[in-house]
Amino acid sequence: MLILPEEQRRLFKNPFGTLYPSIDEVIPHLKTGPVYTVGDVVTHNLQKKGIVPDVAIIDGYTMRSPCKRLPAVAGSCIRVRNPAGSLTDDLIQALSTAIASPPTTILVDGEEDLAVIPMVIAAPPGSIVLYGQPKEGIVLRTVTEEARRTAREYLSHFVQVPDE
Repeated sequence: MLILPEEQRRLFKNPFGTLYPSIDEVIPHLKTGPVYTVGDVVTHNLQKKGIVPDVAIIDGYTMRSPCKRLPAVAGSCIRVRNPAGSLTDDLIQALSTAIASPPTTILVDGEEDLAVIPMVIAAPPGSIVLYGQPKEGIVLRTVTEEARRTAREYLSHFVQVPDE
């Protein structure tokens, strides 16, 4: 399991992509390839617009409170445990499985926020990864080699520990 040390968390406060204030501004950019979402509100809002993400990662919470707008589970469902501030081997394996057989929803017991990083590494080139930036909007990241390099750089700030 990878843990993000408290002193490194500030690195993850800035958007890892282009920030849009609303889902309506994101929709025109979704024509290029598969779409992956991280977060309940982003997934729910995309589904309300009639778009089912190829892979959705949700945890039933938004900003540490139970989510009132739970997204529908599309396709198969994979359940994983992933404590806050971490990336478990189970979550990373679930990403690969889900990408290989869309649509899939990954339901996380814990927190899914950091899943954007391994998602960008695992997703095919040209894919779109969407996640919420609390109180600001939606971040769109197109998967490119540059995006993967940045994601690997982010991963270098994590510390490997045995799974609990």
